[in-house]
Amino acid sequence: MTKAEIIRDIATSTGAERGVVASVVEAFMENVRNSITSGENVYLRGFGTFQVKHRAEKVARNISKNTTVVIPAHSVPAFKPAKEFIAKVKGSE
Repeated sequence: MTKAEIIRDIATSTGAERGVVASVVEAFMENVRNSITSGENVYLRGFGTFQVKHRAEKVARNISKNTTVVIPAHSVPAFKPAKEFIAKVKGSE
């Protein structure tokens, strides 16, 4: 599902104009992006958590050149679904 499809579906189900829905979706994504960038987690009860995961420095191996490479410590965005979300997905199989 794409962002355009999400906007269309929300506009259809709520009766709101697509432009308004698009603005709300964009604002939501920008708020999540800003929170994660500043190191703050975003909790959505019943849906999940957008969070920052910290990766420690590690040594990796380049097999083709037979050399070692140091990958520095860094942070990555992650999403952890809520238990209700996981249960609903499992139940739909």
